[in-house]
Amino acid sequence: MLRRWITARAPASRAARRNPQATGDAGLGECLRLLSFNIQVGISTGRYHHYLTRSWQHLLPHRERAVNLQRIGALLADFDLVALQEVDGGSLRSDYVNQVEHLAQLGNFPYWYQQLNRNLGPLAQHSNGLLSRLCPSLLEDHPLPGPRGRGAILLRLGEGPEALAVVMMHLALGSKARTRQLAYIRELIHGYRHCVLMGDMNTHASELLEHSPLRDLGLIAPQTCATYPSWQPQRCIDHILLSPQLTLERMQVLDAPISDHLPVAIDIRLPSTLRDQQLIALPHAN
Repeated sequence: MLRRWITARAPASRAARRNPQATGDAGLGECLRLLSFNIQVGISTGRYHHYLTRSWQHLLPHRERAVNLQRIGALLADFDLVALQEVDGGSLRSDYVNQVEHLAQLGNFPYWYQQLNRNLGPLAQHSNGLLSRLCPSLLEDHPLPGPRGRGAILLRLGEGPEALAVVMMHLALGSKARTRQLAYIRELIHGYRHCVLMGDMNTHASELLEHSPLRDLGLIAPQTCATYPSWQPQRCIDHILLSPQLTLERMQVLDAPISDHLPVAIDIRLPSTLRDQQLIALPHAN
């Protein structure tokens, strides 16, 4: 019965949505603050048995979800560029609230984009999300190869050879599909000198850097701390990977067990040539 909502899509250029509630304006500093967070559609999971006892929340609304989104929004407000995984684009389970748009409002982000990867109609709008204080010079929506339901967002900041390419993703659980997806992403960043790859990659950094199609790019994985499960982290599967030309200022896995994943955050120093393009950012929420 769900087949009518599950349709193939092609890569496409998109425009970031504008949040009219975002206020104020300021120049971007020398550092760009990035965060990646799998929010599990706002469901709080603190033990393995919650996957069973709270599984109904993947289908039906629950009042605790709104509280969790408030907590997530407060956390995101300190960052300039955010990659979200497992967000709902507005369905029964989220009380028909587009969680990407809602978090943009809570965090005072002027730009946002929802990538719909699994359209189950009124039951679920399974998505990736982008929140940004900077206006992208390019935004592309890419379905990833393999079983339907995975995607990547390509965002470019600035113009010319010093532009920064950021790819936000949620990769497959299976190694074969994940390898195909990483090969596709490698092609997306071909020709960019400054790159950031961020998201739930479902594998360890050593696998990404040493054995995947990314292995000869010289990417840096600043953090190798476990991010999953949030209540007793054992696996490092959420990452922000950097090209070696970018300068890392700070890295941390945040102690914020709101979802079943912990968020990963880094600060990078932008190349002076990119800062000279006078990228404009709106300030963080108070």
